[in-house]
Amino acid sequence: MKRIFLFLATNFAVLVLVSIVLNVVLPLFGIRLDQGGNAGLLVMAAIFGFGGSFFSLAISKWAAKRSTGMQLITEPRSEGERWLVETVRRQAEKAGIKMPEVGIFEAPEINAFATGPSRNNALVAVSTGLLRAMDRDEAEAVLGHEVSHVANGDMVTMTLLQGVLNTFVIFLSRVVGRIIDGMIGGGRDGPGIGYFMIVLVLDMVFGLFASMIAMWFSRHREFRADAGGADLAGRGKMIAALQKLSLNHGANTLPKQIAAFGISGAIGGLLRSHPPLEERIARLQQQASV
Repeated sequence: MKRIFLFLATNFAVLVLVSIVLNVVLPLFGIRLDQGGNAGLLVMAAIFGFGGSFFSLAISKWAAKRSTGMQLITEPRSEGERWLVETVRRQAEKAGIKMPEVGIFEAPEINAFATGPSRNNALVAVSTGLLRAMDRDEAEAVLGHEVSHVANGDMVTMTLLQGVLNTFVIFLSRVVGRIIDGMIGGGRDGPGIGYFMIVLVLDMVFGLFASMIAMWFSRHREFRADAGGADLAGRGKMIAALQKLSLNHGANTLPKQIAAFGISGAIGGLLRSHPPLEERIARLQQQASV
């Protein structure tokens, strides 16, 4: 369910790399991003900001496969794998999307995620711990939740939001950096020696605030995916799956770069990508009583 953190982590890494290129590499050749004034700066910030975001989206499936070492199910080798593939196929048809790739990754805890560059080019993966701990009704609901993320176009929507956030991070860090550098430099012409370091730090600080906004948006999308899972598998099954997940005591063994990308082990507070389980369960129960 927590399919968003890998995208954000990759995007943040790209943003840091872009900042180094803009602040260190290009100035060595006498090229500065703000040479065209604030209007030119905003245009260039949008090019680099959206570029990094769409690059993260483009490699999202590859990165997930690489980091988890998952095994894709191309030809089911057991009755359990056949059930898994056919369940995803049935839900994808009901949701009106093309069949996603299906994979299993080795992890002792209950975990699952979906990712991909588009609704019709996606990946749904579950952990071996989920297959052991959940019955098929609960697993069906988890798969429905993930397929709903794909059908809702959540990754594309997040890409557009992140592109806007990246643009303003790049733009504001340089505007504020000029102001701070001017105050420190006492009104001298051109950026001082510390300007590029100031901007690099501001890129990371503003990037952190941008991640908080993205995570707030992600939390709201989770309620919609829960509702989608309830439609595809049944509300009772979705509630039971979330209740089972609340008993998940296994340590999150996903790689650090996607630790909050799966169904368990999210970062807390303002960087939490998912609402608390009790809130999600209560929301489904309220919807059932309406």
